[in-house]
Amino acid sequence: MGKGLVDRMGEEEMGEVSLHSVCRWTFHAGKGGFVPADSIPEWGPERLDSPGAVELVAGEIAPRLPEYVVLGMEFHYDYEVDEGNASAVAEALVENGMYLALITPGAHRHFAYGGVASLDPEERRKAEEFARRAVDLAYGPLRPAWHPEPEKYPTLVLWNGSWGYDLASPAVADMYRNLKESVASLCRYEEEKGGELFVALEPKPNEGHPAMLLPTVASAILFWKRLAEEYGISPRRKGVNKEFGHSEMIGLDHVYDTVEEADNGMLVHMHVNSQGLNDGIVLGGPGKFDVDHGVRINGMNLAVAAIAREAGFARWKGHDMQPRPYDDRERALDRVVRSILSWEACARAEREMDHALLREYLSRRDTARAEDLIREAVMEAYRKFLEMYRG
Repeated sequence: MGKGLVDRMGEEEMGEVSLHSVCRWTFHAGKGGFVPADSIPEWGPERLDSPGAVELVAGEIAPRLPEYVVLGMEFHYDYEVDEGNASAVAEALVENGMYLALITPGAHRHFAYGGVASLDPEERRKAEEFARRAVDLAYGPLRPAWHPEPEKYPTLVLWNGSWGYDLASPAVADMYRNLKESVASLCRYEEEKGGELFVALEPKPNEGHPAMLLPTVASAILFWKRLAEEYGISPRRKGVNKEFGHSEMIGLDHVYDTVEEADNGMLVHMHVNSQGLNDGIVLGGPGKFDVDHGVRINGMNLAVAAIAREAGFARWKGHDMQPRPYDDRERALDRVVRSILSWEACARAEREMDHALLREYLSRRDTARAEDLIREAVMEAYRKFLEMYRG
């Protein structure tokens, strides 16, 4: 074990750590379709497997981060981690001082007619079995790669990618009922396994269907409350995986989303990427497809960092991002480093900002001076980013 990992473990014992998770799906040769499928041939499926991706992150990303950053990784079952490679993935994580941060059933790869919400009983049955196998994998061969502290255990994320529809029909209500029954059943199954995972819904307004069940953070929070009322599902360790970019896609405010999550005790995981909204540099935002930029340094992300800190959030911050279609290997890796450092810069600058003075300005309706204070904090975040990136 290298010096950096030893130092990082020492920091962890003191509790002075920041948990960041890197997504396995970031490392691919190219998305294809309208853009090249071979921009980074070194990351083709025959040249980079999931244990190799763990080694890549440990060898080329971890050394460029502050010592107090602890890394985890996120995987889809069954095309990134499955029964065949799970033990090797766990071994790679353990050997490199990293952890399993998130596992999610990649149901969208298999079930195009609603998955567990499907009106086709056979598809629904198969999708339910698929999700249970992901839980089995987490509690089975992947268990050695969990963080030792229960409050940092992995998140089982249920993304709504297969819970979509394209017809305006009263049967949408039937799909919603199916979804409630199936997720309640999965929660009971996870509880029987130990009830130690955090379970989070990940909302998205569209893609890969024109319309989705659970499109917003508010939808996900309400869904959990209905499961508690109708099915007796405990809200313990249940919550939302808010992806900043998904909120931006529909023109919503991920700052207020964070307020709702914190107020309902459902801030359990975050995907801290961006569609490019609100920094005035990269393009994206409402009405655009899922661009998946990394973290942007802006006032909104300083606000989210502050709200999360004040709520006691100390769990995984996932970087669900994609290389640009024109990136080579080194530039794609650099984007992940930049994303993690950008969040850390926002978090550091937020902590140094004079929150009492900000609230004093706002209580006096002196919003121009409040804006000046926030802008100075954003400028300080840029300075901190450059210090970490160059140092």
